[in-house]
Amino acid sequence: MRNYEREKTERVRFIQNVIASAKSDGIVFANSGGKDAALVGILCKMACDNTLGLALPCGVKRNYGSDLDDAALVSRQFNIENKTISLTAIRDEMVQTIGNASPLTQTAIGYLAPRLRMIALYAISNSENRLVAGTSNRSEIYTGYSTKWGDGAYDFNPIADLTATEVLEFLRFLGAPASIVQKAPSAGLFEGQTDEAEMGITYASLDNFLLTGQVSEHDGAIIDKLHSASSHKRRPPAMYGAHDV
Repeated sequence: MRNYEREKTERVRFIQNVIASAKSDGIVFANSGGKDAALVGILCKMACDNTLGLALPCGVKRNYGSDLDDAALVSRQFNIENKTISLTAIRDEMVQTIGNASPLTQTAIGYLAPRLRMIALYAISNSENRLVAGTSNRSEIYTGYSTKWGDGAYDFNPIADLTATEVLEFLRFLGAPASIVQKAPSAGLFEGQTDEAEMGITYASLDNFLLTGQVSEHDGAIIDKLHSASSHKRRPPAMYGAHDV
């Protein structure tokens, strides 16, 4: 297990250096009510008092229920400013307007939510000279479990090297609310969605592979497929004639 007291100190220093280098006035992050968002928010608040969490419900009932409750809970416990912006009406308008030109699949509609959330985050970031903090962990990054130009976009990420299991350990160390620690990980893209059901493997198996290289043949095949299919998310867009700058 990592030394989370040391991890806390080093990550707070990292965030402070990023803010100073960018000459930023503060931080904004998507306060989803999930584990990753909670850890990022706690660390950012420790590093910068001017940290703002945005709860951004969009279309899914859970977004307006337990997610909002847990986002508010972690904000109260760790004294993080929190605001709520409902994006459902905007998403529905987009579905109708874009759908008039080309019918949208359920996958395309699901991806609208994280992309709309990033629009909101950067609108406030630009207006208030804040940096957008990313909330993707190592497990998600390796398997591509994020939306391109949605939750996969940010200015800095203080937890990118932590597996989902380590995020959980870190939250327990910090004394995060039990409701957040115990809830099933979910991107909240549609009703009843959970990360593990959608990926087809557990985070325990995935994280064991990332940390030790050991995995069953069945789970290894799934991990390889997810990693390969999502490689485009981990590199810059292809640019013809691009040169180093």
